[in-house]
Amino acid sequence: MAGDDTVYDDFYDDDFCLTNGLVGEALAIPSASPKSFFQAISDTAAMPRQNLWGKLFLPDGAGRSVGADQRGQPGQPGQPDEPGPYPVVIIAPGSLGLQEHHLSYAAELTDAAIAACAIDPFGNRGVVSTVENQAQYSFAASAWDVLAAAELLTARPEIDAARIGAQGHSRGGSAVLNAASVHLAAASDAPKLAGVYAAYPWSGHQFVDPAVGGTRVRAIIGDLDDWCSPTQVQAHVHAMRVGGGDATVRIVGGARHSFDRTTPLEHIPDAAVAPAAPTLYISDDGAFILPTSDEPDPELVDLDGFLYAFEAGYAVRGAHIGGSPELAPLFVEDMMTFWTDVMGAGWR
Repeated sequence: MAGDDTVYDDFYDDDFCLTNGLVGEALAIPSASPKSFFQAISDTAAMPRQNLWGKLFLPDGAGRSVGADQRGQPGQPGQPDEPGPYPVVIIAPGSLGLQEHHLSYAAELTDAAIAACAIDPFGNRGVVSTVENQAQYSFAASAWDVLAAAELLTARPEIDAARIGAQGHSRGGSAVLNAASVHLAAASDAPKLAGVYAAYPWSGHQFVDPAVGGTRVRAIIGDLDDWCSPTQVQAHVHAMRVGGGDATVRIVGGARHSFDRTTPLEHIPDAAVAPAAPTLYISDDGAFILPTSDEPDPELVDLDGFLYAFEAGYAVRGAHIGGSPELAPLFVEDMMTFWTDVMGAGWR
């Protein structure tokens, strides 16, 4: 597994707590594994069902951390000083799964009186990493996971159903951008997301009609990212904005992929990437349109797009990952400015 950023294996333990001392509640999230966006939108009943594992962290007062002697029993969140319902941000990881920095953001959010729900898209699917093979399950499934988590959270009395957002990193960034689509969201029973924050997302899949309704969108990516295309992300966000969406993008100078980590920059030789490949567009009904065609084809799946990129000579092996102590705070400030504005909460 790439990177020195330690995976929190003990995240699955009942007594795991964030750096601010908060203990989460384990969730079983009913989701699905659609083979394509077409199946998710136009043949929803045929999607194979798939449970996800996640953990919900509730704020404990106005950003006050909770000591071990103040927490409830293992697996139970502490009692907040300020009663809910709380806004919540769903955290969707990238190709390496849940990492330490993802969970540090759950602490940042809960310190600002915003609940955080970290989801694990890999465990129940038997996936360890998608770095070498992104076709182990579909990008439509990644987006559906976000919507499934949002749907589950609406039933929680501690959560404000009108203020549910999603933050994704890399593959997770793609997931939250696609979950914001009015076409995919309409196929689910999830509430419309209040906002999505896409960290260095892959924008190789985009809806022809990029409408996101009232969801606010923010993307952030480094100008030296060789895993995902900054130009493609710019175009994706611009299309949303031209279509009437509240969407912005920030390009960070001198930053690589996963620049929010504090781990040193490293080259991952096994990474399968194609940042220069043309965009694979998605029709309103979810059918893919190959770059060399004008016709949507409901039979196409992610692998067809990846094979096109390979055969056309765009696929490469190897990409860089890592950040710096200077860039990580920049990311947190941008992230928290967005979420406190969207959620109407104060960043303490």
